[in-house]
Amino acid sequence: MRARWRVWAALAGSGLAGVLVALQTRVNGGLSQHIGSGYVAAAVSFGSGLVIMLLVLAVSRRGRLGLGLLRSELRSGRLPVWAVFGGASGALFVLGQGLVAPLTGVAMYTVGIVAGQVLGGLLFDRLGLGPGGRIDPSSARLVGTALAVVAVLVAVGTDAGPFVWLVGFPVLIGVCVAAQSMVNGLVRAAAQSAVTSTLVNFVVGTAVLVVIAAISIGISGWPTEWPAAPYFYLGGLVGTVFIAIAAMLVRTAGVLLLSMSNVAGQLLAAVAFEAGLPLADGLTPGMIAGAAVALLAVTVAALPARKGG
Repeated sequence: MRARWRVWAALAGSGLAGVLVALQTRVNGGLSQHIGSGYVAAAVSFGSGLVIMLLVLAVSRRGRLGLGLLRSELRSGRLPVWAVFGGASGALFVLGQGLVAPLTGVAMYTVGIVAGQVLGGLLFDRLGLGPGGRIDPSSARLVGTALAVVAVLVAVGTDAGPFVWLVGFPVLIGVCVAAQSMVNGLVRAAAQSAVTSTLVNFVVGTAVLVVIAAISIGISGWPTEWPAAPYFYLGGLVGTVFIAIAAMLVRTAGVLLLSMSNVAGQLLAAVAFEAGLPLADGLTPGMIAGAAVALLAVTVAALPARKGG
């Protein structure tokens, strides 16, 4: 009973993190629209997150000890080197927020992310790549995953606009987000510190995005108009909270259920943002229907497996 309560608490925390993800998408998408460069907006978001994590590390003894533990685990081979590159997936996600979300809208972008996350979560749990080991898919999880795919088809089929083909990118990014939660959980387990795992994530992601932004600036020049409102620069702060929560909770809930509860929060918040502060054309019937089916997918996948089945 206590273990079940821990799982549900983890799912609730992950749902709250999903709300923050939708908020980050709205903030980074808005910054991209204002400055006219999704590449620079992504680098600013991740770079500010890195600055925040360096400040946190300075006052976190456990975080600094975690860096030493992480080096030891890498040198011994107990932690594979590829596990520290979760930040590359985060970089791709933030790029999508600045480049794709302003064209598709927050809700459509989020529905695409949903399908990718649940597909990736199912795969990674089945392969046993996460810190919780192998988790065989139950019938409920398989049905939930299928419904998540249907959610994308419903949203896309009903609202076939000029940028509908772009929904494939959020699906791919969603798979990468599930992988990011998985590898960040491995890094946290090795370092015994969420601060360490989050810092590593931001170091890698910032390095990737700075290179991409530098190429973009070399071609198109530095943005000349920057918004004065401070909330446009909160994407990095929001990202640090979301990544830390995911790294702490993935071992308890598993990659798939963590992804499911996370996207539930994302969908609810994305629909609210698209209704009140739209990036694209606002809410449409297809987006609402797709979000509803995706929420049903989360509910079904979270049902406990039957004993002996």
